[in-house]
Formats: sequence, structure tokens, C-alpha cells
Amino acid sequence: MNVTLAGALFAVGLGQLSVLIASALVPVRLNWRREFQALSPLHRQMYWVYGGYVVLSIVALGTITLTQSGELAAGGSLARAFCVYAAVFWGIRLALQAVLDVREHLTTWWLRAGYYALTVLFATFTVVFAWAAVA
Repeated sequence: MNVTLAGALFAVGLGQLSVLIASALVPVRLNWRREFQALSPLHRQMYWVYGGYVVLSIVALGTITLTQSGELAAGGSLARAFCVYAAVFWGIRLALQAVLDVREHLTTWWLRAGYYALTVLFATFTVVFAWAAVA
């Protein structure tokens, strides 16, 4: 087992769970209650379900990475498959940082700092999982 990789994966597990803090702020900061009023009940429910699935995915990714960092670093076929999935998951999220127009919502220094911190985290997650997938 690569001890350096295991440590990096453990840290990434913690980082993924920390992203949930920002996720919890999304419905409030983006004022989902007001913004979704124009939608039909089904469409409102679908947004909440999609959001819930993303949160549960991040919880699963974070928990598995945190508790199984040594196993993931050992590089078995299931570990590699998980790491490929996680690298793709976070790579897509990183790419979305470049195309989502969030400027109107970054109204304070701490929101801008948080946005850039999330970008760094997404890049780090992508790189570490890609490393684990090929190591």
C-alpha cells in the first residue's frame, strides 16, 4: 500500500464531507423557495430530489474514501473502479465551475473566497482520485 496515497485519500475524504457545508447553503443563498414558486409542484420536488441525490452521493464518496483510504490506495480492481468514478464525478463538477454563471451570487468576500476554495477542492479531489486510479 502507498502510505502517501492513503493519506491523501483520507484527507480527500474529509474534504468531500466538508463540501456539504457549502451544499447546505445552496437552497438558502439561491433562495430556492422564492425561485421555485413559478415551477409546478412536480418540478419543485424534482429539484429537491436531485439535490438530495447529489448530497447522498457526496456523503457516500466521502465516507467510503475516509474509512477505506488504505484499501483504495492498495489498488484492487474495485478500488480502481471506485476511484475512476470519483475522479469523473469531481472532474465534471470542476468543469462546471467554468460554465456556471455564479457572478451575481458572489456578493461578499467570503462567498467569493468560498467559491475559489471549492474550485481548489474539486481540482484536488479529481487529481487525487485519478492518481489512485492509475497508481
